[in-house]
Amino acid sequence: MTLERGRNQQALKENVIDSGLCTGCGACVGLCPYQEGWHDRIVTIHPCDLAEGRCYVYCPRTPLDMTALRQALSPDGGWLPECGPVRAFYVTQAADEEVRLRSQHGGTVTALLRLALEEGIIDEAIVTTANESLLPDGKDVTDVAGLEKTGGSRFPVSPVLALFNRRARITGGPIGVVTTPCQGLALARMRQKTLPDAGDPIDRLGLVIGLFCGWALDWRKLWNVLQGRLDLQSITGMDIPPSQYHRLDVYTTNGTVSVSLDEVIPCVRPSCLACTDMTSEWSDLSVGAARLPEGWEEARAWNQVIVRTERGEKLIAKAKARGVLRFREVPAGAMEKLKTAAANKKRAGVATLARKSGRPDDLIYLDPTDPMIAPFCSGQVGKEI
Repeated sequence: MTLERGRNQQALKENVIDSGLCTGCGACVGLCPYQEGWHDRIVTIHPCDLAEGRCYVYCPRTPLDMTALRQALSPDGGWLPECGPVRAFYVTQAADEEVRLRSQHGGTVTALLRLALEEGIIDEAIVTTANESLLPDGKDVTDVAGLEKTGGSRFPVSPVLALFNRRARITGGPIGVVTTPCQGLALARMRQKTLPDAGDPIDRLGLVIGLFCGWALDWRKLWNVLQGRLDLQSITGMDIPPSQYHRLDVYTTNGTVSVSLDEVIPCVRPSCLACTDMTSEWSDLSVGAARLPEGWEEARAWNQVIVRTERGEKLIAKAKARGVLRFREVPAGAMEKLKTAAANKKRAGVATLARKSGRPDDLIYLDPTDPMIAPFCSGQVGKEI
């Protein structure tokens, strides 16, 4: 890894923001009064003279100790190099048809959050929403009615951790957060409490549901691609079908508009190319689109779910007992296909980082000798650690 010359705001600006590694996750916003989110970017609004700052220490793109993080999240091991800890693997959908119709794919995330709110497992949920110009932001939801208005994906990144940092400093009960992989990693780093904070906001973290993520899109570039083709205010969600379709589907109140991935790929944030996590490994539960033998039209009504922690295991068990989710048999080879896709992203991320540093043994924020990373440098994968 790159030698750290400081663990402060200036190092964050030079090594992450200015170098194109910033994911826009929002972890540094709310921890530091001088970091702010503005139109799909994290900006520094005033210099800070702290020698060591939370903005740097909890950033998902500064050097990290993955061994310590793994021990904190899932101490009983069982980590797969391709996709992290796997206690169980399911294909599910929301039992409530209305939830499925208003949500992305099978509505599993909405159903689980609704259950967590109703059962008092969490007092509030932080999810992503978007304004009329596609600009995403975090939204705090404290009731089921509010939650059901937030279904559907938007591919520009949302700084939801900025909202978590603000909400968590207010007295209250557990908070659930729906995250992308980089956001989940930032929360995992916060859990370590490397820099103690009176009334530490991470103490209110009650549930992390991670989303499978190939990449996020630059808001400005996507806006330029879509404007003129449709009314941006009419967008209700987006989706990317399996690779053979080679398109982005944009759902609107007037129907679906499809855009070739040839136009979409140039909108991918550069920081996403340096990411090695497709399945949100640092979460309690990870949820993504299903891949089924019946094809896309059937698969789009279902989700793949990875149970990662005891907390996630308990919530899934409760969902099964309450009839909140429907479960179908996992297709033969489904986990192997998911591992292959996740491994491809890891190899691509490692290659990007090596090119960026100019050295194959310098992966900037990752340790190339770590057992979760080393296989993708050498090409040997498949063993559990």
